Amino acid sequence: MILQGEQLFHQGAIPAGKLADYIQQWGGDHSTGAFASFLGQVRADLVNNEPVTAIEYTAYETMAEEKMQEIATGVQQQYGLNALQVKHSLGLVRSGEICLMVITASAHRKAAIEGCNELVERVKKELPIWGKEITGSANHQWKINQ
Repeated sequence: MILQGEQLFHQGAIPAGKLADYIQQWGGDHSTGAFASFLGQVRADLVNNEPVTAIEYTAYETMAEEKMQEIATGVQQQYGLNALQVKHSLGLVRSGEICLMVITASAHRKAAIEGCNELVERVKKELPIWGKEITGSANHQWKINQ
């Protein structure tokens, strides 16, 4: 199961309950013994001595979805994952809200954990998604992924 036929993008903050929804959905697969997940949240980093209050995410959606399918297929094959899902926010996400969710399922924990980590790293490095960090005074700068 790659991406469950769902969209990569979620408008606004991603509800934390989505993670539980996927675990519930995939729990009926009796060959799965492990789930691994990552939830990325917007930090109130300082930009010019002002805290970031939100990030506004934009993407070239068609290109990002194609690239995500390529990444997902490769990671699923490399780690033998039973299922995986990635959700990334578009639009405004405030500090303290979730902007990225990655979940993997496999027969064993090591594959689930390593596959999840690989997905996070590749999403941050390879997907054409940009974040504009917004501060309290409405100043902004384009975020550099780390």
